[in-house]
Amino acid sequence: MGKAFRGINIKLFNVEKYFNPLRDLIISSTRLVTIDIIAIILGGVGVYFGINFFFRAINTLYPSKVDIVKASYDALKLKKGPRIVTIGGGTGLSTILRGLKLYTSNLTAVVTVADDGGSSGKLRKQLKIPPPGDIRNCMVALADSSGMLGKVFQYRFNSNNKELDGHSFGNLFIAALTNVSGSFEKGVLESSNILAIRGSVVPVSLEKVVLEARLKNKNLIKGQYNISHTTRAIDKVFILPANPLPSGNALSAIKRAKVIVLGPGSLYTSVIPNLLIKEITDAVYYSKARVIYICNIMTQPGETKGYRLSDHIAAICRHTKYPDLITHVIVNNQSIPEQFMKKYAVKDSYPVEIDQVNMRKYDIKIIREDLVQIVDGHLVRHNPEKLSKIILRLTL
Repeated sequence: MGKAFRGINIKLFNVEKYFNPLRDLIISSTRLVTIDIIAIILGGVGVYFGINFFFRAINTLYPSKVDIVKASYDALKLKKGPRIVTIGGGTGLSTILRGLKLYTSNLTAVVTVADDGGSSGKLRKQLKIPPPGDIRNCMVALADSSGMLGKVFQYRFNSNNKELDGHSFGNLFIAALTNVSGSFEKGVLESSNILAIRGSVVPVSLEKVVLEARLKNKNLIKGQYNISHTTRAIDKVFILPANPLPSGNALSAIKRAKVIVLGPGSLYTSVIPNLLIKEITDAVYYSKARVIYICNIMTQPGETKGYRLSDHIAAICRHTKYPDLITHVIVNNQSIPEQFMKKYAVKDSYPVEIDQVNMRKYDIKIIREDLVQIVDGHLVRHNPEKLSKIILRLTL
């Protein structure tokens, strides 16, 4: 029994001999793993507080800036927005852009180059460049309009210097970049980059385009400015040269668009001039996009005096020779407050009538909404946010 007992002790001793190093190894490994885990946790906490400290420092240095993380997220979200092309000019086009830029950065404004009045007209004659005014308005609309740079772009000189008086800073800036970069197209692109706009602004053509109108009384009027100020009824408008080369960037954007928006804006001097370029109209017609026409809320003396909704559509069809070019039309159905109606009546301007019976000849879906917004206390304008939401629904 004694030998057996001693044998057991020897065996137990041998087990401990081999077990102890294994136990130490496990404990040591566990300690290393624990240290690694702790290090990773501490590193993560350090990175977290480091990032927070960095962004707080940025916000301290630039308190007017939006939170960078949120801004980055918003930028990624906008990049996933639908591809939308707007075609037109004047204040109407810039109005719709202010609303659409809140939902997508895949936005292209195709702008008329027929303007020959004011600062744009002067630069067009003196420097032999396309008019920058409408393009400038669109760029500012797509930029952060609350920023100082946007306000500077819209600043208009008012001085005793005849050469400078009446010019907007933005127009002069685009003209300067045109000379520096070597082309108007590059000048517009560089200006857009400086303003950090959402989307892009492109001229419909880079050629010197002149607008001409034949009135109902058979008289001819030359120049966009003169046509927009006539009180006579317009029969048809033309562009000279008759077949200007379209912008390649405009054609590319139109072909890829999910929705193409015509207007809002002056029918004969902002919307139709773009569609007189055959390649542009063909690209719109043969695209897979829905084509939306935003009808003006009020008629315009001379241009659209007495026009109903169907008259606007008929004019576009007559100039494009595509009776089924437009798939949807957005029109205001809200009454205008009496005090504003009286002011517009003095100018011979009235709300556009929705003549449902005459519209039956067209295969167009009519979208009626309350779109009125009073700007500067007396101007009847479209509400950009409401318009944008309607357009976005049509991209689905």
